[in-house]
Amino acid sequence: MQATKTDDAPVVTGNDINDHIKEGFQDMLFYHKQYETLANIPHYTGNQYVDELMATAKSLATPGKGILASDESTGTIGNRFSQIGVENTHKNRIAYRQLLFEAPEIEKYISGAILYDETARDKDSNGKQFVQGLAERGIIPGIKIDIGMSVIQGTKDETATMGLDGMNERAQEYYSMGIRFAKWRAVIKIDEATGCPSEQAIQETAHSLARYGSICQHAGLVPIIEPEILSDGSHSIQKCAEVSERVYNAVQSAIIQNHLIQEGLLWKPNMVTQGAECKDETSPEEVAFYTVRTLSRTIPPSVPGITFLSGGQPEETASQNLNAINKLAFPKHPWNMSFSFGRALQTSVLKEWKGQPEGVKAAQDALLERCKSNGLSALGKYEGGTGSTESDYVANYRY
Repeated sequence: MQATKTDDAPVVTGNDINDHIKEGFQDMLFYHKQYETLANIPHYTGNQYVDELMATAKSLATPGKGILASDESTGTIGNRFSQIGVENTHKNRIAYRQLLFEAPEIEKYISGAILYDETARDKDSNGKQFVQGLAERGIIPGIKIDIGMSVIQGTKDETATMGLDGMNERAQEYYSMGIRFAKWRAVIKIDEATGCPSEQAIQETAHSLARYGSICQHAGLVPIIEPEILSDGSHSIQKCAEVSERVYNAVQSAIIQNHLIQEGLLWKPNMVTQGAECKDETSPEEVAFYTVRTLSRTIPPSVPGITFLSGGQPEETASQNLNAINKLAFPKHPWNMSFSFGRALQTSVLKEWKGQPEGVKAAQDALLERCKSNGLSALGKYEGGTGSTESDYVANYRY
């Protein structure tokens, strides 16, 4: 069943973001001149949200801005809290998310925020829905829409992402709540000793990401395509590049087969790096070269933005690598390349907060600093030195 767009659906983005989204329609004049309406473009027929999807994706990919990934599940945020001695209660989770979402001036560097289901339904201490508060600041609310992972039988403990069942209804509800984009995380592991990734795992990843993307677009949500090549293991950066290219090509093929609107989606890939246990030293320039080369071989220029995940890199390393990616002159890239960081934005924040009201300002200052630094990195203008160098790597990391 296709979602129905109603006149009384809540406005997602507030005046500032609505004005910004309107700018995106200027780039669509070509399409309108050629086809009179986007609904007549081959494969786009039948999606009433096509204009909105393209405009939202373009807004999320605003140069110099990125996405705050604050979609940790109850269990994952509990693990983070335990490291700073904070009890994992609903009250503390609300306090922490309010700290993030109300940090002064982050809207200068943050275009969207990904929420967990609980957070999307929560209110701040003043009784305002978090979704509404973000939209009023010009930050587009998004949602983690998958429901976790399960082992693929017959493989070497490779995983498939779950949540396609019932997704159409969930997506429609989220749209009615004011949410305008979604995230679905799929993971691929490299293990040369066991032959991972298997073709079975790659095809499962490609199929599920494409089906999720199609369902989201027909419900009015911009899908973020996230095929993460885990950094677990001792593989080289060259091996990561090889596997990333193989996986991204499979995902892109499935996207085409499922007729997704390329201009109405974003990618959230890993940066191409060596495994966490690899002894080789790699520079940001090497990471940039292999990353951009891989993307240029797999992702079409019609996609408006690449929002990299941090994958457990230290804050400073993630910023330096993103900066090098955007400074790279060759291979040339057609997309806006920015960030969708969780740990690489929040590690310093948690350490400053420690669950104490008196730590809120310092924590918000730390968040603003990381947002600003990565905003500069997204423009290739980061000079370095402001982030933590402590590793955030967690083996077999799950949200």
